Amino acid sequence: MKVLLLLFLIFSMSNAQEIKDIKLVPPQKEIGKPLMQAINLRHSSREFSPKTLSDQDISNLIWAAFGINRSESGKRTAPSAMNWQEIDVYAVMENGSYLYDSKTHSLKQISSKDNRKLAGTQDFVKDAPLNLIYVADYSKTSRASESDNLLYSGADAGFIAQNVYLFCASENLATVVRGSVNREKLAGELKLKKNQKIILAQTVGYNK
Repeated sequence: MKVLLLLFLIFSMSNAQEIKDIKLVPPQKEIGKPLMQAINLRHSSREFSPKTLSDQDISNLIWAAFGINRSESGKRTAPSAMNWQEIDVYAVMENGSYLYDSKTHSLKQISSKDNRKLAGTQDFVKDAPLNLIYVADYSKTSRASESDNLLYSGADAGFIAQNVYLFCASENLATVVRGSVNREKLAGELKLKKNQKIILAQTVGYNK
């Protein structure tokens, strides 16, 4: 009986250690190329170095995507219809899958598994260091019709993706936004609810 109890405690502790949130370092808001230069350099790339992104690059990137830029109101770097902020940003990396919490500027771990192969159908996706998944939470848009939900969430995810494009152009990172995602399997790994829908994915990494 004591042996069984000990094994149970060890198993419980090992499971508890699997989930580890990441408190991101403060974003560097004074860096980057001038806007017009970044627009001129903006492009899609499908070749990525497998090298892991630095903690600072991840922090800067996630904040640029959809961080809070007006702390007094909680409003963010990309617009959203009615300020619903219905798009959640998930980060799928080799060391796990995470949900971005803009209020604490941290990544909340959802899974410790490497789910990158589910983040897209192209070969490069499974080896790229970071795949951002843009998920619409329609519980936040209950007043909208189904057609409006699709319109607003598609536009709002697009605004976030463009922020990422411009950041990557400014910082010489590679990126491409994608619609081809294994939505059903990835939704299961991200523990999405019925009212949550994967809209787009975006791969980011260093240039190959």
